[in-house]
Parts: sequence; structure tokens; C-alpha cells
Amino acid sequence: MTIEQIRAAARALDGVLELAPQPVDAFPELAWGDYFFYFAPDGELPEREQPFATIVTKDYPDDTASRLDGEGRWRLNVHVGRARLTELVGQEPGDDSARTDFGTVDVLLPHPVYRAQGWVAIVNSGPRTSEIALALVQEAHAAAQRRAERRRGDTSGSV
Repeated sequence: MTIEQIRAAARALDGVLELAPQPVDAFPELAWGDYFFYFAPDGELPEREQPFATIVTKDYPDDTASRLDGEGRWRLNVHVGRARLTELVGQEPGDDSARTDFGTVDVLLPHPVYRAQGWVAIVNSGPRTSEIALALVQEAHAAAQRRAERRRGDTSGSV
């Protein structure tokens, strides 16, 4: 699976806003080349709302365990919630005791930094994880849509 395939799948979901910061944008240089997916049916960046999924293409100062500075390495990050994280990876979100190699390729892992907030990660999604990667992006999108509807007071239950 490629970054472009994941981006296309995410963009195909209803109401998705993809941010792809570049040097001409007002976003920090550190974010250039990465991708951030929000539920934003009006096309406007939601205030005080985190993306439901991201793709990062490099190490960040506080996030180097996935070794993304290596050639061709990238990581899909998806917010799944704390309970779903435990179900998926068999660890409690705040459990730092497990000896996890966060740089392992094509394996669903707790996020090296944001697992306590219910994020999972896949470095270079491939044959073993492509199906679950796309399914989790869809789940995260649906959850973001439900949160947005609750904030708006919409109880129609459409998802």
C-alpha cells in the first residue's frame, strides 16, 4: 500500500478535509510533507479538533521511535480510542512497560507517543496491514463525524 492509496481512500470519505502543508503555507516547516485528515464537511479546518488520521513522513523531535528519517519510511496514525486500541494491540493505552519496536514495518502498533490518547500506528503499511489500515481510517472518520454531529446537536444518527 502506498501513501497515495491511503490518501485517496481517506479523501473519498464524506466531508474529509486533507491538509498537506507545503513551504508556501502558513503551517510550521516541521509539518511540510505530512498529511492530516479531518472531518470537516464545510471545508473549513475545525477549531479545537484533532485530525482523525495522519500520515507522517519524518521523525519529529519528540517522536523518533519509528525511525521515519530512513529512506522511504512513513507512518499512518489513526485515532481509534482507548478501548479499541486495547482490543487491536492487546495493550492498555497507558502501558509503557511493553517492549515494542515502534519501527517495525507493516504491523499494527500502539502509537509511540499518543497511545495513551487512543492512537495506533502502522509504519509502511503493506500486505499484512493494508486491509486493517483502510478499515481503521473509515472507523476513525465515522467516529469523528459522530462527534461533530453531537457538537452540532444533530441526533439524526446518520453515519
